[in-house]
Amino acid sequence: MNVERSCEIVLRPLVTEKSSAALEHNQVVFRVSRQATKAQIREAVERLFKVKVTAVNTLVAKGKTKRLRGIKGRRSDVKKAFVTLEAGQSIDLGSEV
Repeated sequence: MNVERSCEIVLRPLVTEKSSAALEHNQVVFRVSRQATKAQIREAVERLFKVKVTAVNTLVAKGKTKRLRGIKGRRSDVKKAFVTLEAGQSIDLGSEV
């Protein structure tokens, strides 16, 4: 897998309260492509950030229904990946965002 394909899989890091709390457990949260598999996410993170990944957990957050001036709309679904790194490994999200 090349760097361009890795960037298509790992879209961006998510910086929220929950993801900040996950950093204590050596986990980093990314927004990823909806079609990406756990193996592809693992390989992309290892290639982009040069770290060792021990586990990848994924979830699909369903988009919310919203209204704007009486017209119903729906936000798109988002796939998140909780990536657990090996002990001693870390990713500096401050320089990557």
